[in-house]
Amino acid sequence: MTAHPTPRPSRRERPAKPALTRDGIIETAVALLRAEGLQRVTMRRLAQELDTGPASLYVYVRNTAELHAAVLDDLLGAVDLSPAGEDGDWRERLVRVLDSYTAVMFEYPGLARSALVARPSGEHYLDLLEALLSLLSDGGVPEDLAAWAVDLLLQFATATAAEHAAGDKSPADTEGEWAALAAALRGASDERHPHIAQLGAELLSGPGEARLNWGFHVLINGVLHTPRPRTSTPDAPGTP
Repeated sequence: MTAHPTPRPSRRERPAKPALTRDGIIETAVALLRAEGLQRVTMRRLAQELDTGPASLYVYVRNTAELHAAVLDDLLGAVDLSPAGEDGDWRERLVRVLDSYTAVMFEYPGLARSALVARPSGEHYLDLLEALLSLLSDGGVPEDLAAWAVDLLLQFATATAAEHAAGDKSPADTEGEWAALAAALRGASDERHPHIAQLGAELLSGPGEARLNWGFHVLINGVLHTPRPRTSTPDAPGTP
């Protein structure tokens, strides 16, 4: 007896797909990031997850760069901005907010690399800028310096996280690279590289957290004592 193929359900019998929205697209992209990594957060993969065509997504998100910026803004909601309202030295409160931001970047190192060129503009990013500017104001930092300082501080935090992103490298490859650098610094020639030979151990000293916080304080103290240069040409759009 010949088996008959099972009839495919009519489109009318299938459950209706949820309507596409920008918030829904970003929510799905964040879930993909957490499950599969940033390299898989593409328009094509996202369209597959949402059971639609890539062209449909461009109505809500112009390109992959804008998608990644929106994902970054969503994740910035996890940054702890509460130190901005606590008592204590404004520098320490500022560093705690920056530490929290850096921790988010370390959790998603691929996103940290993207964040070096992404331009988030959502509410969470604006909340972060507001908190940093408020703390700089508490410290008496002039407004023009504060406006440039937030860019510098966030770039340092983001670049630090991006530097430690392994990318496609295996943990063994990353560890091997650091071991090779350490060996090169410790074995530097007294004649050709006398300063490296003398400071080889110091160049590698200190835990990452201590070096990061020291860097923040260097930048903050430098902002207080470094006036902005005078420009004779119209200012370019800011990049905080």
